[in-house]
Amino acid sequence: MRIILAAIGRMREGAERELVDRYVDRARRSGRTLGFSGPDLIELDEGREATAALRRRTEGQRLVAALPQGGRRIVLDEAGRGLTTRELSALLGKWRDEGVPAVAFLVGGPDGHGAELRRSADLVMSLGAMTWPHLLARAMVAEQIYRAMTILAGHPYHRG
Repeated sequence: MRIILAAIGRMREGAERELVDRYVDRARRSGRTLGFSGPDLIELDEGREATAALRRRTEGQRLVAALPQGGRRIVLDEAGRGLTTRELSALLGKWRDEGVPAVAFLVGGPDGHGAELRRSADLVMSLGAMTWPHLLARAMVAEQIYRAMTILAGHPYHRG
């Protein structure tokens, strides 16, 4: 199953980019033997529309258009459901075992996601009650994907 981390906005070189790259690389190596490919990063430019509502709508449409058909969507949103890492790992393993071709984690732009994209999601997930910078959210998602791979592999990285 292909894992995708798709986000509005482009990361520049720096500490956040290095952190994302580090966990993406670890997840790729760990996931390969478990039937996963990726995570692949997709970055799309922020919308330039006049209102936040229009930006959310067009950014959501562009995110969906960039994804493969038949995959599952996990929309990151502060009002979403909080999962434990073990729950996320179990969900990824379940979808892999069901033959789902891809799962995409979607990080919105500064205005967040529109209602239409949230409604179409297979899961609306929160990274916690606090608001996180979108660049840091990418690193957190990449780390959680890596940690999920280690759980599925039975590796002692996750001891909780």
